[in-house]
Amino acid sequence: MSDDARPPGTLRLGSIAGVPVLVRSSWLLVAALIAVLWAPRIDLVAPGLGGWRYAAGLAFAALLYLSVLLHEAAHAVAARAYGLPVRAITLHFLGGVTEIEREPRKPLHELVIAVVGPLVSLGLGVVFLGLWWVVSDDGLVGLTLEALALANLVVGLLNLVPGLPLDGGRVLRAGVWQLSGDAHRGTVVAAWGGRVVAGLVLTWPFVADQLLVRGATIMDSLLAVVVAVFLWAGASASLQQARVRRRLTGFAARDHARPVVAVPPDLPLSEALRRADQQGGAGVVTVGDGGALLGVLNGPAVAATPAERRPWVPVGQVTRAVDDGLQLDADVAGEDLVRALQACPATEYVLVEPDGAVVGVVHTADLDRAFAARARSRSAR
Repeated sequence: MSDDARPPGTLRLGSIAGVPVLVRSSWLLVAALIAVLWAPRIDLVAPGLGGWRYAAGLAFAALLYLSVLLHEAAHAVAARAYGLPVRAITLHFLGGVTEIEREPRKPLHELVIAVVGPLVSLGLGVVFLGLWWVVSDDGLVGLTLEALALANLVVGLLNLVPGLPLDGGRVLRAGVWQLSGDAHRGTVVAAWGGRVVAGLVLTWPFVADQLLVRGATIMDSLLAVVVAVFLWAGASASLQQARVRRRLTGFAARDHARPVVAVPPDLPLSEALRRADQQGGAGVVTVGDGGALLGVLNGPAVAATPAERRPWVPVGQVTRAVDDGLQLDADVAGEDLVRALQACPATEYVLVEPDGAVVGVVHTADLDRAFAARARSRSAR
C-alpha cells in the first residue's frame, strides 16, 4: 500500500506478513490520555519519577496496542492462509480492525479467522500473568505486567461476546451459517446480537453503581455510550451489507451484457457507432490481425468527441486498452462482480469466455439500472 493509497488520517508503521499496519493519528491522543490517567498509579509504585511517569505511561500504551496488533495479526494470518486478501491492519482508539477484502467461503474458515484473535489475547493475558507471578515485583514492572495481563484477558473475553462487529459475532455467524446453510441468515442473527449487546452496554453505569464500591462515574457513562454507539453502528453496517449481498445473489454480468461489434482500430468512429446502433446499441471493441482483442470503446471519450469530428477520428483513439482489469470472466456474478468493478473502475468492460471468446460488453450504467430495479423489486415484496 503506497502512501497515496493510505486512508486519510493514518500513519503506516510497517507490515506484518506483507499486510500494511496503519495507525490512526487520533490514537496519539488516546496514548496521551492513557499516560495522564496512569500517572497517579505510577506515582504510587514508583514515586519520584517526576515527568518520566508520563513516559512510562506512554510505554504502557505502546505495549497495550502492541498486544492489540498481535490480536489483529492473528486474524490477518488466518485469512491469508485461506486465500483471502487482507488490505490492512488499522489500530484506532478503541482497538484495531483487520480489513479482509472477501468473505470466507466456508463456515469453518469464518470460525477460525474470528476465533484466533481472542485466543491470542487470552494467551497473552496468561503469559503476562505468569510473568507477573514470577517477577513478584511491587514496582513499575509488576504494575505493567499486571495491567497487561488484565487488559488482554478482558479483550479476549469481551471479543467473544456473540454480536457483530465483535469477533464473537463472527463466531455466532459461522455457527448459524453451518446449521442453516445460509450465510446471510448468520449475518443477520449476529448483527442483531450486536445490537442487543450495544443495548446492554448502555446499562453498565447502572450495574456499576450497584456492583462497584466507588459507584459509577461520569467516565463510566461516557465510555458506555461510546462503546454502545460503536457496537450499534458496526452491527447496523453488517445488516446493511447483508441486505446488499442478498440482492447481489444471482446478479450476473452475463445477463446484462450487450452484443459486440468488432471493428479494426482505424475505422472511423462515426461508422463504428452506426454499426453499433444497427444492432440495438451494441458494445464496440477493436480487434487486430487474427481477431486479437485490442480495446473497448470508452464512453466518456466518445461523448467528448464532437459529432462533426467523428467521421475523421479513428475509433482506436477513443478506446481503452483491454488489460486484465477490463476483461471480466463471462460468468462473474454477485460480490465477485462488484469487487472486479471496484478494482478497475471504468464505464465498459468486455466479457470473455475461458477460451478467449468475447461474449459481450457490459456497461456500468446498465448494471446500475438493473441493480436499482432489483433492489426496488425486493423492497416491494
